[in-house]
Amino acid sequence: MTSATRTGPAVGLDLDTATTYAEWFATLADPTRVRLLHAVASSPSGALRVGDLAAALGISQATCSHHVRRLAELGFVVVDKVGTASLVSVNDACCTGLPHAADVVMGTLAASPCCPEDLPGDVRTRAMTEADLPRVQEIYAEGIAGRQATFETEVPSLDVLRERWLPGHRWVAELAAEPGRVVGWTGVSPVSARACYAGVGETTVYVAAEAGGRGVGRSLLHRQVIEADAGGLWTLQAVVFPENRASLALHRSAGYQVLAVRSRIARLDGRWRDTVLLERRRADDPFEG
Repeated sequence: MTSATRTGPAVGLDLDTATTYAEWFATLADPTRVRLLHAVASSPSGALRVGDLAAALGISQATCSHHVRRLAELGFVVVDKVGTASLVSVNDACCTGLPHAADVVMGTLAASPCCPEDLPGDVRTRAMTEADLPRVQEIYAEGIAGRQATFETEVPSLDVLRERWLPGHRWVAELAAEPGRVVGWTGVSPVSARACYAGVGETTVYVAAEAGGRGVGRSLLHRQVIEADAGGLWTLQAVVFPENRASLALHRSAGYQVLAVRSRIARLDGRWRDTVLLERRRADDPFEG
């Protein structure tokens, strides 16, 4: 599934795009398919056999196979043969294309939420200092090793990191139980040296594995977008692998919107990877015609 590209304050919905979206929504009009898609998407293993899906949903295997085929035809799921079994997994592009389609149809693309809500009370964010850079580098290394956060394969040096982000737009997070220990960071880099792009930045967010699920990412995104709005940045851009569904959801909660899924944009470890381009516009800078 691919997503449309925004061209102004209101996205014109051409007939071809409307037809595609209608097919997606029609496919999900069946509650069994919705349950099936949810079961696959929320599976800890990331893939389920058709037989296991049928048992979980309380339907026959033949009925399950029928619904799986329909979901696969529209690009919601991918079916892989492993021996005699059929393994069903979510098409990662669906996680970006479907929410974007709903935003387009409902006309909500021009009205972005401010920032993530329900921030945890035990996470504190503050400006990144020189002393934080070695720990920032360690967390960055974790992300690089995981191969789901960046195309980089080598950890940038401290000198490179020191100059990477815009002044006043780099932040770290700490847990109340461990003050002084950085567990995540975010930074905004300039996208161009040209003056006309002075208010446009590319954002990065990393959370230490030890602090996953604690709301560190939400707190960092909150600080990032609030400070960007106050600091004169009118556009924030983020590039996320489609497989990184947690990061996509986090950015959407902060008002980022999917502009495009860029297919086979670059290689990582010799394999072509797609990326999702997201953007957040400051609320008081609406698009002009």
